Amino acid sequence: GEDVKPFTPEKSKEIVMSLQQPAVFCNMVGDWPALHWNVKYLSAVLEGKTIQFRLGLKMVDLVPQFETSCSYVEATLEEFLAWSCGQPSCLSGPFSCYDYSKYWAYADYKYIARIFEDKPEIFQDVRWSDFGFPGRSGKESTLWIGSEGANTPCHLDSYGCNLVLQVQGRKRWHLFPPGDTSFLYPTRIPYEESSIFSKVNIANPDLKRFPEFRNSTAHVVTLSPGQVLLVPRHWWHYVESIDPVTVSINSWIELDADHEARVEEAITRMLVCAIKSAENPSDGDLWLNPTEVEATSHEINLQYLNKAVSAYLRCQKTSVSGQARSSSTGAKQRTNASCKRKRREVGCEPESCTVLTQECDFPTPKAEELQKIPFGPHLIQVLPQSHKTSMMDVVAVESDSGDLLHENEEHFGKLHCKRKRLLMSNDCETAAHQMDSDCSPCTSQTVLSTNDFLDCLVNPRVISLVAQLLLERMRV
Repeated sequence: GEDVKPFTPEKSKEIVMSLQQPAVFCNMVGDWPALHWNVKYLSAVLEGKTIQFRLGLKMVDLVPQFETSCSYVEATLEEFLAWSCGQPSCLSGPFSCYDYSKYWAYADYKYIARIFEDKPEIFQDVRWSDFGFPGRSGKESTLWIGSEGANTPCHLDSYGCNLVLQVQGRKRWHLFPPGDTSFLYPTRIPYEESSIFSKVNIANPDLKRFPEFRNSTAHVVTLSPGQVLLVPRHWWHYVESIDPVTVSINSWIELDADHEARVEEAITRMLVCAIKSAENPSDGDLWLNPTEVEATSHEINLQYLNKAVSAYLRCQKTSVSGQARSSSTGAKQRTNASCKRKRREVGCEPESCTVLTQECDFPTPKAEELQKIPFGPHLIQVLPQSHKTSMMDVVAVESDSGDLLHENEEHFGKLHCKRKRLLMSNDCETAAHQMDSDCSPCTSQTVLSTNDFLDCLVNPRVISLVAQLLLERMRV
């Protein structure tokens, strides 16, 4: 009976494709070889190969610690493990300048197909076929390795929904529904395709500058080894490692809605690159995320937009004619997800990314085909903090590995200290401090910055409207 999973692949896929709130799958991956992917094991597999780590300060300020404000080092997993354990050998290694008590390190968004390209047999250790996606393995997944305190700034992913397997250690997820977008003060600076960041530091929110954040509703869950979290489309999330070493594996599942989202992202790229490139650069104006290779030209961005629109219209035409096909092979499943993020790492340009969106994959199940979601010990709802039930507040749910899922924390994260304020150019709230006591603008400074303008121009609501107008124009 140990090999019997609580949900069939078909039922799992139905849940993933239809559920519009975060949930945790338990007892679904007990036989996955990937559960043995702790840092010590991965270090032996990589045999001294170096990977890039992002380093940030553990002390928390009111400003989010974006990737543009972090340091980066190339190191082996052996060196990372020694550093995270406080071994003296780190005094001369790549982490020698970073005190473990003050810094965290994160090897994030590492495409498994890239770092294990010479060991393709390891791809089969990840079996997303159990969730109804045959052919999807580690080759279509990314790896995350972090130390205590390592975190991802609060953001939403423009494309797909997300399945996340926790392998080693625990991570705490703070999730917010799409309806809370205005409360999270969305920004596209630093710019990165497919990621809309929040200007609020979830671990230490500045309620004076962002008062609407009080109206947001956090869904908080601590993910333990052996558990799989479903992050539905457009759910905001802030993620932090709460154990000395953590390992996670995720895969983005493509959705039909991604076709329109790619049009919106193309519009955003065109506007941000055009306006920021026209501005006289200033010291510390790190508007382009390190994950983006360069500020692409207007010509390239226009090509990108046209291809995204064409792909959307093709998908619509195929859907109307009833010829839409569901993707079942790894090659198709890889199309949208592989170009989701980190062009620097996967080496793909905007024009090649859009070519891959021409197939209309994963049609959403019809409402009449969906059955009641079977919540229970094997599928746990991630409930709002302010509306906890006895299931999440008192009962601990046992996972494959025997770890427990606890959700009685009332605070945002474990980090409570202050750190030096980051010198970020995307601080678009400085206008509030540039007003005299009589509320008149300071004469010595410009009240509204380029980034203030961009925050309004590329607001998700505005971009959605522009995309609809463009698509209507193309249909005429």
